[in-house]
Amino acid sequence: MISVGNSSLNAARRTRELDWLDTTGRVDVLVIGGGVTGTGVALDAAARGLTVALVEKHDLAFGTSRWSSKLVHGGLRYLASGHVAIAYESAVERGILMKTTASHLVHPVPQVAPWFPQARYAQAAMLRGAFLGGDVLRTFARTSDDYLPHSRRISSAEVLRYAPTVRPDKLRGGFLTWDGQLYDDARLVVAIARTAASYGARVITHCAAEQVTGRGAVLVDQLSGRSVELDAGIVINATGIWADQVASGIKLRPSRGTHLVLPQAAFGGLSAVLTVPVPGELRRVVMAIPAPDGRVYVGLTDEDAPGPVSDVPRATEAEIDFLLATISAAVRVPLTRADLLGTYAGLRPLLDTGHHKTADISRRHAVITSPDGVVTIVGGKLTTYRRMAQDALDAALAQSSVEVRRPCLTHRIPLVGAADRVQLAAVRAPSRFVDRYGVEATDVIAVEPELLEPVAPGLLTTHAELRFAVRHEGALTEDDLLDRRTRIGLSAVDRALALPAAREAFAAV
Repeated sequence: MISVGNSSLNAARRTRELDWLDTTGRVDVLVIGGGVTGTGVALDAAARGLTVALVEKHDLAFGTSRWSSKLVHGGLRYLASGHVAIAYESAVERGILMKTTASHLVHPVPQVAPWFPQARYAQAAMLRGAFLGGDVLRTFARTSDDYLPHSRRISSAEVLRYAPTVRPDKLRGGFLTWDGQLYDDARLVVAIARTAASYGARVITHCAAEQVTGRGAVLVDQLSGRSVELDAGIVINATGIWADQVASGIKLRPSRGTHLVLPQAAFGGLSAVLTVPVPGELRRVVMAIPAPDGRVYVGLTDEDAPGPVSDVPRATEAEIDFLLATISAAVRVPLTRADLLGTYAGLRPLLDTGHHKTADISRRHAVITSPDGVVTIVGGKLTTYRRMAQDALDAALAQSSVEVRRPCLTHRIPLVGAADRVQLAAVRAPSRFVDRYGVEATDVIAVEPELLEPVAPGLLTTHAELRFAVRHEGALTEDDLLDRRTRIGLSAVDRALALPAAREAFAAV
């Protein structure tokens, strides 16, 4: 089991490792981008015995990796579209995450699809067929019923037990399946980065890579302005939606996925992912997803996002209206903008394949080598990050002179905090802390009692969590704390309430 100290990311370690890079001047692998794929590459390379530096211009999970639906799913949408290979890969990787690598962060979640009078028979048949196909994939991926039970038809009463606010009038029952849900996507990225650090990877955030070639880059510390010239045997571009700004020969077609953030009170205690077909579209649905700390996320859109790439994408008015209208058609009391706590949107780094709609572009990842030797990984999805990282590193190694000491091991490396279900159940800490930190929960709460108080009235995040993030999770700024280590920032009101506590955490540490 990885110790807290061995995996700690903080300001002091960052300074030491920048000094080391400046003195040494070379690593086997330079990874650019601190999202889920970049951190996955860093872990894979470090676990194979290579010297690794990962640099991120902003913070861990700053880009698309924190804007997902927080689902680790088996790819039912891809199955319905005929992309069996992608769906199977998703099912396999979901099993690895749930059983081995992130058992504390990924949990089974029921998914309910009510059958409403206005739903077309073809839509109901498509959903039922996808759920049954998911059962087959689970079997082939060797994920047992103990983790994810098989799908089944359920009564109207069962639908309402899972989703109390669903309209009961003329409800004709529904379908139930099970999938995987992340406690939080940004926390997964932090766990991967810390695990990579425990294997010796130098993980340096708020550090830009400039003058990038296949032989190295100039690293520029965004906090001090310091520059470090670094040579590398391999350079992997894992910057996602910004990949075409780092390497040549990449043509992306960004797709924006938008979610609404709503209070659980508006859904009466939703305990399953509520799936509602989009009127007039056979394979498209909107989902209401129960989330931690009394929230529900409603998404997801799939819209073309041409033009300059924003660091923090914004939901459009049309997307907000579309999501509210679609989910409101399924519940007794329609939801309005007055119910919103916030919104968030992320850009998918899809390769431009010439399709008319971004929804038609394959989510299969691609590894591309530029003429100067930079290896770029794009496409894919959060669930398959580990396989994406492995494929990118394998491709880079195949064309380099870097010697590999070990094969890929990441399919059996537990991330920091992970343990089997028996061990997690025995952790002496409140369940909220175990869900967030796994076996490290006891380290988080081993503080003075007053630090276990919430950071502000009405919030659940404690002062202890903020200080743990500064000491061990690489948080260097208030934004890192509020927007990524915790997700307080998804609500502007909550963020304002918690800001003094974030400042206090840095002052204390």
